[in-house]
Amino acid sequence: MNQQTADNMAPLTRAMLTVCVMMATVMQALDTTIANVALPYMQGSLSTTQDQINWVLTSYIVAAAIMTSPLGWLATRVGRKKLFIVCTAGFTVASMLCGIAQSIEEMVAFRLLQGVFGAALVPLSQAVMLDAYPPARRGSAMAIWGMGVMLGPIMGPTLGGWLTEYYSWRWVFFVNLPFGILTVLGLSAFMSESPVRRDVPFSWFGFLSLSLGIGALQMMLDRGQDLGWFGSGEVVAEAILSVVGFYFFLVDSTTSKRPFVAVRIFRDWNFSVALVFMFIIGIILLATMALVTPFIQNLLGYPVLASGYLLGTRGVGTFFAMMLVGRLLGKYDARILIFIGLVLSTASLWVMVGWTTDTSATTIAIYSVIQGVGLGFVFVPLNTIAFATLPGALRTEGAALWTLIRNIGSSVGISIVIAQLTNMVTTYHSQLVEHVTPFNDAMRLPDAVTIAGQSLGTLARLDGLVTQQAAIIAYSNDFLLMTFVSLSAFPLLALIRAAKSAPAPSGQGHSAAAAME
Repeated sequence: MNQQTADNMAPLTRAMLTVCVMMATVMQALDTTIANVALPYMQGSLSTTQDQINWVLTSYIVAAAIMTSPLGWLATRVGRKKLFIVCTAGFTVASMLCGIAQSIEEMVAFRLLQGVFGAALVPLSQAVMLDAYPPARRGSAMAIWGMGVMLGPIMGPTLGGWLTEYYSWRWVFFVNLPFGILTVLGLSAFMSESPVRRDVPFSWFGFLSLSLGIGALQMMLDRGQDLGWFGSGEVVAEAILSVVGFYFFLVDSTTSKRPFVAVRIFRDWNFSVALVFMFIIGIILLATMALVTPFIQNLLGYPVLASGYLLGTRGVGTFFAMMLVGRLLGKYDARILIFIGLVLSTASLWVMVGWTTDTSATTIAIYSVIQGVGLGFVFVPLNTIAFATLPGALRTEGAALWTLIRNIGSSVGISIVIAQLTNMVTTYHSQLVEHVTPFNDAMRLPDAVTIAGQSLGTLARLDGLVTQQAAIIAYSNDFLLMTFVSLSAFPLLALIRAAKSAPAPSGQGHSAAAAME
């Protein structure tokens, strides 16, 4: 789709194409967060442990991260329209398969498939929006597209809670069916094909080695808690495969004539520092939500719909912060805005350390909004700093790497905090039980439950109380860990240099999607 096509496109065709593209955008953005609120229900239905059910999140993120990288090559090789239609149809079918999954193995496999097809939806939708509108209207087009992307964190938990409450957790996935069908039909009718080139090179060796490194690392993190970490031969093998994969990826990057990721991209100091920064923010982004969801539902006993509303408040904070920070960027140094965002995010995490079963819904909502505002103040300025001095020829690779690092941070963060939570609940439970004896003075209080001569039901209630207290301590320690992760980003601010050139204007974009033209 060239510039002349955009100028000559009929208003009705452009409007219908925008609707179809935005449906794909919202559908993919929703599925990043919509499953969070339904995880405890999936856990019961699929008979899994808490750390296993989080594979539903990490498998999707990892698959999407890996498949983001070759999108530019695929779009050029087979055509953007064909790729968009195939990925939308594949995403819809994978969603249906997730909805009918009967075991955790099936669910993880189908979520992987969903992530593979879903990786293309947001980048391709941005590219199509840029092509469909002339330069004078691309700013408005990106505003519409950005609103669609931001609807995911806001609507995902709320819609997921509503569907789970009144129907079933399976409808979290079934809801994609009508939108997927309409999107495929609309793209077929209103979207024109982009030029196809068969001679575009692609480093399959670099792509496959990176995929091996990331996949094996994620398997190690997900399976390590169950198998005893490096006491297990499987975990050791996965660690070795991960090291081998990353080693060959590094070899490809430094020795190949056409590497998968060009080493020269890291010569841009701000981009390199921003990548480390984004990895840390990626950890905070979804790992915190993976902790708050079971805390609200399992410990506080909130119904799924109420927990969906509470989880959605963070997205509301992020939405308004990103609208505000866009106007502040031209007036203030981006590093100051990032500092403000980090302070807000860190402060909210520090408050979460003190959350107990007495914490009110109002408190949760207030600090979730504060954390969302903090993340919003970090995202936009950090994106601007990362790409402000990066040469235009490297923006495609840079944007793919940017998304990859963020997704890896999110998946690694979820795996670590959930493994840590599971381990600490067991550890603290065993420590607390040691003090529950008839000889403990606390057990002699009038309202205390004594052990001697009690029924099995009373002992079960006592064990439940001990488990609850162990879980509160475990969550507190996990939130403290996340606080330290957030604090670790502050020194990186001192490494960021003042940008000498302005950020790329709307229409060039800061993602791989914008470069697929």
